[in-house]
Amino acid sequence: MSTKTHSSAVSMLLVGLLGGALSCATASSSGETQEESPAASSSEAPAQQSDDLAWWRKSMEGRDQRTGWFRDARFGMFVHWGVYSTLGGVWQGQPVKGYAEHIQRIAKIPVDVYKDNVASHFDPKEFNADEWMATVKATGMKYFIITAKHHDGFAMFDSAVSDYNVVKATPWKRDPMKELREAAKKAGIHFGFYYSQAWDWEASGNAPGEGWKYPKSQGEKSLADDMRWMEQALEPAAKIRKYVDGKVIPQLKELVTKYQPEIFWFDTPSYLPVSENLRILKALREVAPNVVVNGRITQGTPGGPAARYGDYVSTTDKPADFPPVDGDWEGIPTTNESYAWHKEDNSHKPPEHFIGLVARAAARGGNILLNIGPMGTGKMDPKDLKILEGIGAWMKVNGDSIHGTTRSGLPVQSWGDTTRKGNTLYLHVMNWPRKGKIVVSGLKTPIKKATLLADPKKSLKLAKAGPMDMVVQGPESAPDATDTVIAAELEGDLSVDKLRAISTDTVEDTMRAFDGSISAGMKFGSGKVRDAYVEGWTRPEQSVSWQLRAREKATYDVSVVYDAEPKSVGGTFQVKLGSKVLPGTIEAGTAKVLSVGQAEVEPGRLELAVEPTKVNGPELMKLRGVILTLQGAEAPKKAVAGKAGGKKKRK
Repeated sequence: MSTKTHSSAVSMLLVGLLGGALSCATASSSGETQEESPAASSSEAPAQQSDDLAWWRKSMEGRDQRTGWFRDARFGMFVHWGVYSTLGGVWQGQPVKGYAEHIQRIAKIPVDVYKDNVASHFDPKEFNADEWMATVKATGMKYFIITAKHHDGFAMFDSAVSDYNVVKATPWKRDPMKELREAAKKAGIHFGFYYSQAWDWEASGNAPGEGWKYPKSQGEKSLADDMRWMEQALEPAAKIRKYVDGKVIPQLKELVTKYQPEIFWFDTPSYLPVSENLRILKALREVAPNVVVNGRITQGTPGGPAARYGDYVSTTDKPADFPPVDGDWEGIPTTNESYAWHKEDNSHKPPEHFIGLVARAAARGGNILLNIGPMGTGKMDPKDLKILEGIGAWMKVNGDSIHGTTRSGLPVQSWGDTTRKGNTLYLHVMNWPRKGKIVVSGLKTPIKKATLLADPKKSLKLAKAGPMDMVVQGPESAPDATDTVIAAELEGDLSVDKLRAISTDTVEDTMRAFDGSISAGMKFGSGKVRDAYVEGWTRPEQSVSWQLRAREKATYDVSVVYDAEPKSVGGTFQVKLGSKVLPGTIEAGTAKVLSVGQAEVEPGRLELAVEPTKVNGPELMKLRGVILTLQGAEAPKKAVAGKAGGKKKRK
């Protein structure tokens, strides 16, 4: 056995491995954040069935209608912009570690100092709403969400509820939300707001970010527990109700009345009791029954819906990969490691990183809301604009394969992913097969016509390869090294076989842990760089497995990609591929690539499984995936890096 690197296959598992991953839910002293944990189990009756939530059940009757545009959009822009943007992540000459929009908390800036030295200096004279929306449209985005009020409590709109707003408390004295709303209408872009309902450092007078000193439930309490807390903790409960009734609900009503948003994006719900978050949602539903609401309106509660009473599931920040999610969902990557502009953070990812995320999300029924942080001048950062321009070049050619598409119903393909629109399949070929032979496995319905989206006038050759596969013959090398998209028009209704195929046409085939079946007690990580794996592997009877179909007889080099801590060293496992059993021994490391040997497979159905034989430490390992490399095969020719659709340079 040996440890070695498979660069192309590992990149499929570790897309976006460009530094530490952060998230934006609950805060730590370093400025980094972490996701709120899922709900704990409870013996109480499911909360959503209670009489008190009859209003919520009624509101969900219109969910499909109001989320239709959101589902079709698939790709939007998230903007974190506020008075903190003037600082650019630097306070008194010292850059903060973490999110620049959290600078008041991280640097422990008192509220009066923040008002006098930050808000009073906000004067973005170069702001142009039409320019922003032109960028949104050119990038191929269909919706736009901006921070109307972030955790600092400062309203970036003309609020009659609080004078702590951009018109009354800055020398600029303009309402950018009004200008952006008008620009969005002209550009045909769906428009909405981020609103920090739970954290407000101005209203709480608690700049270091201790919130309301409410004991965050983190899923450990039920809705009933939270309501009892509100009844018993009289002093903090009164303060919370005063804030919710005096600022949150009135400002949300202002935003609805003045700007007619189509979506609201809430955050950090565990800093308020579940009952208060639901009271906020109820007040919003009364004035805006058709507005889309994200899943972070409440924290997870026992018996609560996966979307946490919102309209769709809000998944992790800065995703590198996607665990399985049912229904509608959204991921929120950002161009570097901060959401607001941070002048000292130069960890920007290339356009190809985000193109891959958009395509993989759409194939799994999800949206990507890509964040940028404009500068304090009102201009977008040139580094962000370069990224957006590169994405836009790809979307201009391939946008039809994203917008308005759904999950295809096909199994995962060895060469990439698929989306669907009616009777048209879109083949997102990210791992170009040998000699350009693209086997669409599991497709029983014949293909009538197939064309490259980059060259729609030229039809590609088609062939049937048995009862469950179709072949589309592409060029010998990939026209686009990132994602070449082929539109395949079907002869009739889609009919599929769900078994994933492995084929000698693909040199390296990556089996993501997220696409496997896991045993009870195991769970998927959130999909950040740091946790794009399966964890909770504590018992010998647990396993991760994939049901496969081999198209031909072949021999594969088998490698396992995983994380393991020192306490797990010496644990052992075996990889079963068909009749072959390959043993492995755990070594410590992150994204460790361990070769366990070779396996010959015969045509037909088979199982790939990773099983423990001895568990050391708290768990065997955290599995990211398994790589099958065709023995003795030459990798296909690569396209020239930086080509969009094989024609235009992606900047």
